[in-house]
This record gives sequence, structure tokens and C-alpha cells, in this order.
Amino acid sequence: MTSSGYSLGDLFPEIFDDDAASQQVHGVAFDSRKITGDDVFVALAGAKADGARFIMDAVGHGAVAVVSGGARPAELPAGVAFAQVDDPRLALALAAAKVHPRQPGTIVAVTGTSGKSSVADFTRQIFQALGHEAASLGTIGVVTKNGADYGSLTTPDPLSLHASLDALAGAGVTHLAMEASSHGLDQRRLDGVRLKAGAFLNLGRDHLDYHPSVEDYLAAKLRLWELLPGGAPVVINRDEPFAEEAAQAAAAAGHPIIGIGRKGETLTLLGNERDGFSQRLTVGFDGRKLSVALPLVGDFMAGNALVAAGLAIATGADKAAALEAISGLKGVAGRLERIGEANGGLVVVDYAHKPDALAAVLATLRPYATGRLICVFGCGGDRDKGKRPLMGAIAAAKADIAIVTDDNPRSEDPATVRAEIMAASPKLLEIGDREEAIRSAVCMLTPGDLLVVAGKGHETGQIVGDRTLPFSDHDVVRKALSEIAG
Repeated sequence: MTSSGYSLGDLFPEIFDDDAASQQVHGVAFDSRKITGDDVFVALAGAKADGARFIMDAVGHGAVAVVSGGARPAELPAGVAFAQVDDPRLALALAAAKVHPRQPGTIVAVTGTSGKSSVADFTRQIFQALGHEAASLGTIGVVTKNGADYGSLTTPDPLSLHASLDALAGAGVTHLAMEASSHGLDQRRLDGVRLKAGAFLNLGRDHLDYHPSVEDYLAAKLRLWELLPGGAPVVINRDEPFAEEAAQAAAAAGHPIIGIGRKGETLTLLGNERDGFSQRLTVGFDGRKLSVALPLVGDFMAGNALVAAGLAIATGADKAAALEAISGLKGVAGRLERIGEANGGLVVVDYAHKPDALAAVLATLRPYATGRLICVFGCGGDRDKGKRPLMGAIAAAKADIAIVTDDNPRSEDPATVRAEIMAASPKLLEIGDREEAIRSAVCMLTPGDLLVVAGKGHETGQIVGDRTLPFSDHDVVRKALSEIAG
């Protein structure tokens, strides 16, 4: 909802008839409970409920106009303006952009199954290093140089999104990198955002509870190209699955391609050497070679960093300057995030909480562990029980030491959840209390060891029963490291 005055014609051009178009309204809402009077209610069809069911409730709260995908309800009072549209979500997003008109001058968006949070934040950091007032927006919230304002959705609803864009522009932010989820793109949440460039990372088998097929999932992600103005560049990681499909769609839409990676034609990854718990990239561009340190682990982090540099280049940055900024990147909260070292061993926190994600993280970290690879992990209660033995088997096979602990037990008995994981292998160790498990693992570290605390990432709470208790893997790790150092 908003707090200014508009005409219906201003917010919804060519939707309402001439008589209604001049009517003054206070704001827009898609939740009938947030109508405060003289607002437009946009009825959205959702997964759980059809907003059309709440039209009369919205009118009861003071709505004076309604936008819906269905016909005018017979019981709707004659004085309430009504418009039927093919796509209410699109109408809402475009209206939100008018209600909150300010946006940072340079906005880029990144889509893909994995890596969006890292790329958005890396791009923010590169923009910042190049002298711009920058921010990122996505799963870990709105992040500026002053820190993070935590959010809950990868791509917020249009009203929240455009309110954030307006506030960031008002605070002097000129450059923004944002995540574009398949849900957000499919539900038109990014329509009305004035994008300058986009990026495609990869596509895995995910979110098929929402998308009917992998093809539909890909189509939703590639809708990002439709939101870019003609001629706007797109960055594609050429080494990842579905890169060719993304490139073909971009070319068909008239977008020049900045290809990165070993197969990249713009930023070519010529070499990638481990350097302790960091890596050194050799990148070719414009007939030149540049060697740059990346203080992060993992091949896919190298790809993410190059995509971020590509997005900076797509918006006018000098190639060498963008690449050199990679050396100053800091890990994103909870994404292969380096926390600290003890006794010559490194501790990393990662959000991996699904079997394939845990397997990928352990495989990525293995080359960096010249000693032992240690893993602390668990599974959430009231969630897919089938993944518990799978994750147990993965941890037992891919880690030298694997400690099973509590994640978010929710309403389940934590011991039962742990037992279902432990059944996968006699090699697994069990320490139910997550803080104790982390502390014990940190105390195990010897030179060359690498410990990953997996499952909760950036989260700052642990759900036990119906309560969310304060808990941060980061804080527990840092406390343990401090105790050892002391």
C-alpha cells in the first residue's frame, strides 16, 4: 500500500474507462487486509487462494477500485470502479513502479538455479570498488556498504520491491545488482524495473513443484531477456548447463552477449590455480592476459566472480578495472563463506541443506583440504524425510569426519531426525546440540584441515517446536575460534 494521491488513469493507463480514469485514489494493495481507504485492490490468483475471493473484503476495508482477472462480481457496489485485465500481476507491477517512481540509475539482474546471491553481492562489491554507491537485493536482503537489511524472498512482491528501489535511490545509491528468481520472473514481480543488463548462470533440476517441467523452468528464467531494453547486454557463463539455450534466446531478442568462463569469448578463464585457501585466475580479454587473486574457494565461485565482473563491464566499466576488483571480494553470508582459521585449518559456513547442494559443496572444498575435510550438518524437521539418509550417505562418503547435529527440528523429535540420518553409515558421528557440535569440530582442526558447517548459512535463528530461537553458525564458529586463540 502507498501514501500519496493518484488518478486511476495514472496508475493503470488504458485499463479503466474514461469516467473512472480520473477518479483519485490513495494507493494500491493486493492484500485486502492492508486496504486503509480509497485504495485500488488488485486481485491476484495465488497458489493457495484466489484474490478474487477477497474483493468484497477489500471493499469493506475501503477499496474504491478493483483490478481483477475475472468478471465483475455481481455484488460489487456500483460506485466501485472495476477493470478486468488479462494479467493482474503485470498491472500491479507497472502500477507499483508509478507509485514508487525513483530507481537507481544502473540496475542489473542475475538469474540461475544457483549462485544468484553470490553474483549479486559480488557485483555490488565490484561497483563499490569502482567508486559507485552500490547495493544488492535478494535472498540475503538489501545489502549496502553499511550492512544488510534481511529479507525473506529472492524477488520481493512488486510493491515491496519498488518501495526498496525508491528508498535506495533516495539514499544516493546509483548502482544496484539484484537476484531474479524464476518465481519472480514468472509472476511479473520485476516488470517496471529499469534494467541495464542481465546475466544467466545455470539451470539445475529445482522448483519443479512450481514449474511443470524443466523447459518451463528455463522459459521462466529466460523471461529476464524480455525485461531488458533493446540492445542491452547479457552475461552468460558459457561453461554451465543450458548456456547455449540462454545465448540463443538472447541473440534472438537482440541482446549482445558477454561470454565468460573457459568457453567464454569476452572474459576467457585461461587458468585457475589453488593458492592455499584462495585461488589465482588467469583471464584473457582483448588480446591480453591478466592474473588476479580471488580470496574464495571453488571453481563455481570463480565463475560467479567473472559473471559479476561481466555485469560491471556490461554497464560501462573498464575490463581490467572490473577484473582487478575481484581480488577484493569477500564471501557472501552463508555461501562458502570463510569465517576464520584455527591451528592451520579453515572454517567455512554454507547454506547447503539439500543432498545435491551438500555433495557439490564437499566436492568443491575437497581439493582445498590438504588435511582432513570435516563436515557438520543436519536436516530440518517437518520436511522431506527421504533426503535424510541421502545426506547422511553423501557426508559419510565425501567427508573424512561427518558430525550429524540438529538443524531446524521444528515439531519433530530432534533425536528421531538425527537417527534417520545416522542410519546411512556407521562412520557418522552424532552431537545433537548444534553449538556443541560446531565447537567440537573447530577443536578438531589441525594444519590443512577444512571444516564446513552446512545447512543454515546466513540464518540467525533455529526453529524448535513453534519457537525461533536466536542462533547463528557464524557467531558460534567465531566464538569457538576466539576461545582457541585465547
